[in-house]
Amino acid sequence: MLTEEEIKAIDEELSHYPDKQAVCVEALKIVQRQRGWVSDESLDDIAAYLEMTVDELDSVATFYPLIFRKPVGKHVILMCDSVSCWITGYEQVRQSISESLGVNFGETTADGRFTLLPIPCLGACDHAPAMMVDNELYGDLDAKHVKQILAEY
Repeated sequence: MLTEEEIKAIDEELSHYPDKQAVCVEALKIVQRQRGWVSDESLDDIAAYLEMTVDELDSVATFYPLIFRKPVGKHVILMCDSVSCWITGYEQVRQSISESLGVNFGETTADGRFTLLPIPCLGACDHAPAMMVDNELYGDLDAKHVKQILAEY
């Protein structure tokens, strides 16, 4: 069930659009900010509130890589896997993250602190390879730099 706070935030977004379905991405983000991810039950509630089918909303949710459809760790690491990152050391950086945390893409550390996910582009090609931890962008990465960054979290 959507909370009063979630409904209020969704209604605020609705005031800017002529139809409810136009708010679906924002509604997903609102629920995710509150709960950390969008469960099947949350998806059902959002779809009902926006007068959409669950399948319609799920197709939007699964299209966007920043809508999490399963639980994630306290810190989400988004590793850019664009061409620029690939040719400037992506594999070494990915390997360093995986070895440091003991996880591969799509996995969460046993302590629930980190989830490692690929993302098609972070828009930091001039500082490739790049990753984002939560909302903090890091570029010009190498294995040593990655270990220092992870230690901060």
